[in-house]
Amino acid sequence: MKITSRLIPSVLCAAVSWVGAAGCTSVPADHGNPTIMGPLRLLKSNPRYFIDPAGHPVYLTGSHHWFSFQDGGKSDPPPLFDYSEYLSFMERHNHNFIRLWVKEQARWFPSADLHSDYYLSPMPYNRIGPGMARDGKPKFDLDQFNPAYFDRLRDRVVAAGARGIYVSIMLFNGWGVMPFEDLGLPGNPWLGHPFHRDNNVNGVDGDINGNDQGDEVHTLGSDPRQVTRLKRQEAYVSKVIDTVNDLDNVLYEVGNEIVEASTEWQYHIVRYVKAYEAVKPKQHPVGMTFQGMQGGAAPHNYSLWDSPADWISPGTREAPGDPLTMSYREDPPVASHAKVIITDTDHLWGVGGDRVWVWKSFMRGLNPIYMDPYGRQDQPKADESARRAMGDTLIFAGQINLALMEPRPEVSSTTYCLAQQNREYLIYVPPPSEASSTTQSSRTITVDLPAREFHMNWFNPETGERMSGNLVARVGGNLFTVPYPGDAVLHLVSIEDRAGNK
Repeated sequence: MKITSRLIPSVLCAAVSWVGAAGCTSVPADHGNPTIMGPLRLLKSNPRYFIDPAGHPVYLTGSHHWFSFQDGGKSDPPPLFDYSEYLSFMERHNHNFIRLWVKEQARWFPSADLHSDYYLSPMPYNRIGPGMARDGKPKFDLDQFNPAYFDRLRDRVVAAGARGIYVSIMLFNGWGVMPFEDLGLPGNPWLGHPFHRDNNVNGVDGDINGNDQGDEVHTLGSDPRQVTRLKRQEAYVSKVIDTVNDLDNVLYEVGNEIVEASTEWQYHIVRYVKAYEAVKPKQHPVGMTFQGMQGGAAPHNYSLWDSPADWISPGTREAPGDPLTMSYREDPPVASHAKVIITDTDHLWGVGGDRVWVWKSFMRGLNPIYMDPYGRQDQPKADESARRAMGDTLIFAGQINLALMEPRPEVSSTTYCLAQQNREYLIYVPPPSEASSTTQSSRTITVDLPAREFHMNWFNPETGERMSGNLVARVGGNLFTVPYPGDAVLHLVSIEDRAGNK
């Protein structure tokens, strides 16, 4: 979304001295040169973000959708997903990141209403038999990759890159190997999985304990069947890497919400990707995301922090006083570890989150992304404010000195602040409905500043309005009156530093 500027009334701020007149500004975003998007690498001096080859810090944010790669639906073949229009939607909202979703099964889904007649296409293996699989189609030959699958994979990553969008390629998916009966979802997708013993001609049997579930395919083990299956998975990962290694806008994700028992297997896949790419022309970041619920309880995030992954997406489980498991929903914790954190509403709500959540996450050094229903009638309605907020935060990320900005909750009474101490401050003011004693009142905030002259810019996240002026700050707490009835963003830049950057 392109921010527009409209004239608005001047607003006074208490306890600061104005220099110059209030006005409206609109600063274009600077996202760097899209021809040198990557490969991304960790910004070691500020590991909350990646950095591109030109040295620009990269903040990732955007909408993602379940059918961005494979088509899915109740008909066979399933309806085609309009990927080109989806990318146009991403561009209109100024987003720069998607998860390219993969489902491992060809039919059935862990859902009460979809388990009998849900189809997914394409699949990574050819189906040429002999013999019929559980879904009534020819069995998979796991020795033969399906060119249509990998051609589509490459085409979609290339198309996204042409629009300046980074793509996280999902390799596996926990929702494709077992029913989630604890969540009231009786459908069994394992029956449609290529590694089910009835579905392939190669003798691969992923169900080691014979309970007609395939959660074992995401584990390590010494059983010869597990060793054989792991080699098949490694061959698939190698084929994915061979298909996209030369592209710059690539990240990898081991898998979506694979249960806790998979931890060592996921670590193995991360290391395998890194080792396989080490001798390739390019190396890309590898991520590990929230592990799915099993037994009715969400897993802790410890396995993510301890992983060899470059980036992670935490989940919802909380332990009081433990910063590793604090809620990433209502009050996201400060990103303070040597991994890029991509907070995903998919792992926090399923479908949920709003503008306030996006801005809070951004101010805590996180990279928020949104599980977007994108017109699905069987899902909650998408929150347009969250979509707009991601685009707005990406614009601000391009305007501020992001590489040197760190979350500094103590600087502002709102506690939502990115700062390069003494030089630049970006502060989010939540709406009045979230006002607390720490904010003094819903319409005034304090910011701890040095005695310097600052350029001040207010931004209204709801309307896109801006107003600006200069102020002379005093040492310590400076009181500001918020000029908008809802939430607001305050950007302060030292006049001296601003002049030096012109």
